[in-house]
Order: sequence, then C-alpha cells, then structure tokens
Amino acid sequence: MYEYFLPQGLRNAIDSIFSPPLEFLGMARDYLNHVSQVAGHGINLNNYFVFFGYLPASMQAVVNSLLAGIVILGILQIVKVILRLYYAIKGGAQWW
Repeated sequence: MYEYFLPQGLRNAIDSIFSPPLEFLGMARDYLNHVSQVAGHGINLNNYFVFFGYLPASMQAVVNSLLAGIVILGILQIVKVILRLYYAIKGGAQWW
C-alpha cells in the first residue's frame, strides 16, 4: 500500500518489526483451523466405553440405562436452570 511513498530501508525496518507478530498470528490461525477440523470429526465414545464390552449383556443393559438416565437428568437440570433464569428476568422486569 505504501510502496510508492516509503523508501526501501524504512519498509525493511517496518517489516522487521511487524513480521514476527504477523507470523505468530498466522501460526495461531493455522493451528485453530487444524483444531476445528479435528473437532469436526466428533468424539468416538467407543474408545472410552470399550471396557463395558467385556461385561455380560445384562450388565451392559444396566450400564446403558444408567448412562441414558444421567443424560436425561443432565438435560432436565439445564432446562431447570434456563426456566429459573427466565423467571428471574421476568420478575425483575416486572418491577421496572
């Protein structure tokens, strides 16, 4: 942009000052792009729960039911927190 106005020596000095931060930001951008690609693949839960495969079928059913129950309770907790926040905001706006 300023190639026509700045002498070559001053351009080199400015480039030497701003080159390391720009290179660092470029490396950070490349790393974050790589992380988003890895996160886009998802998590294979079989890698973490493979040891349940050694249990008998009845015990696997118990573990599956337990994990499903934990997920449902977690979802209900999140819904409860959202409703409490909604009622708190509604009650606070009532007194304005």
